[in-house]
Amino acid sequence: MATLLHIDSSVFPAEASASRAVTEAFRKHWQEEHPQGTVVYRDLAARPVPHITADTHLAGFTDPATHTPEQAAAFAERVKLIEELEQADAVLIGAPMYNYTIPSTLKAWLDNVILMGRTAGETQSAKGTPVIVVASRGGSYAPGTPREGFEYVQNYLGAALGSGLGLDVDFIVPELTLATVDPAMAELVPLYEASRDRALEDAATKARDLAKRLAA
Repeated sequence: MATLLHIDSSVFPAEASASRAVTEAFRKHWQEEHPQGTVVYRDLAARPVPHITADTHLAGFTDPATHTPEQAAAFAERVKLIEELEQADAVLIGAPMYNYTIPSTLKAWLDNVILMGRTAGETQSAKGTPVIVVASRGGSYAPGTPREGFEYVQNYLGAALGSGLGLDVDFIVPELTLATVDPAMAELVPLYEASRDRALEDAATKARDLAKRLAA
C-alpha cells in the first residue's frame, strides 16, 4: 500500500484557498484510485513545525551520545519530519506564493527535512520520490509576463526539492487567483477560471496516474 504525504501551507481555509482546493482535489482522486493507501497529513498553518534553532542544527552534525537534553529534544522533532518524508511513496505540497516566495511555515519544514548526510548530499535518502507541488499565485509569473523575474516559488522549490533532496518534482500552477477580488484584475477573471479548471484537471489526472503506478 502506498503512502501519500500531504502538506498544506496556506493561511486560508479550504473555501478561500486556491492551493488547498487543488491539493484537496488531488487527494480525493488519489484515495478514490487507491483506497487501501495511507495519507499522512500536515497542515503547517494550523500546526507549524519548529524553526531550526542552534540546538537543532548542531545536533544534526554531532554524535547523539553527546547531545544535550535540549539538542536531543529538538533533533527528535526533526527526525520525525524526516522519517515521514522517507517513508512516503509520494508527496503533495500546497505552496501558495506570499510576497514572491513560499510561506515561512513551508520553509521551516524544508529546513527541518534537508539534512546533509541523510536526505541531502551524496545519500539523499528520499531520492526519486515523486512530489506534486501546487504553486498558486495571485497574479501571473509565467515566462514572457512582466513579473517573470519575480518567480521564486517554482525556481526555489525546484532546486530545494529536486537538486537538494533528489525528489522527482512536478508542478501544478493555478494563477491569477486574485482576479475575483481585485477590481483592477476584473478583466482577467476568464483567464483565472481557465487556470483554475486546468489545475483541477491536472490534479485529477496526476493523482490517478500516480496512484495507479504506485499500486501496480
